[in-house]
Amino acid sequence: MAKRSPSYVCQNCGAAYNRWQGKCDACGEWNSIAEETSAIAAVPASQRPRGRGRVFALESLTGSTDEAPRLVSGIGELDRVTGGGFVRGSVLLLGGDPGIGKSTLLIQACAALANRNARVIYISGEEAAAQVRLRAERLGLASAPVELASETSVEDILATFEHGPPPRLVVIDSIQTMWTDTVESAPGTVTQVRGSAQALIRYAKRSGSTVILVGHVTKDGQIAGPRVVEHMVDAVLSFEGDGGRDFRILRGVKNRFGPTDEIGVFEMTGLGLREVTNPSALFLSERDLGSPGTAVFGGMEGTRPLLVEMQALVAPTSLGTPRRAVVGWDTSRLSMVLAVLEAHCGVKLGGHDVYLNVAGGLRIQEPAADLAVAAALISSLTGAPLPADAVYFGEVSLSGSVRPVAHTGPRLKEAAKLGFHRAVCPVPGNESGSDSGIRVNGVASLATLVADIAASGESQRRKSTKVSP
Repeated sequence: MAKRSPSYVCQNCGAAYNRWQGKCDACGEWNSIAEETSAIAAVPASQRPRGRGRVFALESLTGSTDEAPRLVSGIGELDRVTGGGFVRGSVLLLGGDPGIGKSTLLIQACAALANRNARVIYISGEEAAAQVRLRAERLGLASAPVELASETSVEDILATFEHGPPPRLVVIDSIQTMWTDTVESAPGTVTQVRGSAQALIRYAKRSGSTVILVGHVTKDGQIAGPRVVEHMVDAVLSFEGDGGRDFRILRGVKNRFGPTDEIGVFEMTGLGLREVTNPSALFLSERDLGSPGTAVFGGMEGTRPLLVEMQALVAPTSLGTPRRAVVGWDTSRLSMVLAVLEAHCGVKLGGHDVYLNVAGGLRIQEPAADLAVAAALISSLTGAPLPADAVYFGEVSLSGSVRPVAHTGPRLKEAAKLGFHRAVCPVPGNESGSDSGIRVNGVASLATLVADIAASGESQRRKSTKVSP
């Protein structure tokens, strides 16, 4: 006989405990630990009969390796993030805020593949089949031969897949609603999510079908449920966006068959998500020309060069502790840049509030944005607008020097394509920019940049004084 042993599992991160407690020590979440019952054999492990394993073949490192076959979805931005299409037998996890457009993107991808004579199955565990049909009709995709069902039992789903040829693509929306008979827990718990994901992953590897699992996210943007699911799947995609904007960004967080940190940009319209093939022009379309505190950053997202506007506001504070508000960038990185400006450049910002924003709702992660942020801060503090035809990129070290960054050539070519004529970047960038047709102003230290912006502001003030009567 097997005895029932209660265990307590955090529903946010999957950490297990022997007794209940109010706070999870692993993730710091409160009131997320719930009791789950598991069956543990009463016979000690040393007394259990041991079965003989099967012998499997071993291979050497030498030999030809074929490229993994890809299933191209027909949506260019989605194929870019996945590394050129879906790999046969792979499992992807797609996360995003509620209402961000996950189901819309997937039904568009399903319809595009089904129209090319591929068997596609869409399993909805949250909505009825009629609701999914209404979405397809609104998007003009009702005629696509997508097989649809509303089901939550993993055993029933896998038994249905066995009838007929294996599907090329399977969408499970969402994994938190699935449940399996092998686990005695409520749907949505950590144990059920892990067990259901394991069963679907085994089917994908055995049949060669591509499976996409939709996952909910927590309030801090992390995919809900056990983090072990992210390690079990082949790729993790994050669908980001602001509810007040039409832009949506699909970011590759993990990808075993392609580059990570690749992004795809979409625009939400009345007919679904539309691909944005030139996101730099989109993010710079509403740029404030001639306004102090704005700098154009020449960044890289995966293999794609991307220009985005960095906005800074430096204002005197009436508080004892100045405010530091950041949207779209790392707060700790901003504190480091402010400390370098004060220690090595003589810029006193201790009596000012600092606000930093990345225009367009994009989230920047690479250190190359340090120089653009510093330029925007100095421009806002001195009131001197930066040149409208200049881009900035470079990493700032704690010593105040500006270090070179990778992919200088693609950054400069993207800037030249959009009409920029000069670039402010580290000194080694001069060689990389020789064939881009853009003039490079090399800076070796942050103090040089501060002096150039201050001199430009003083020159503009003198011209305005001469013109005024």
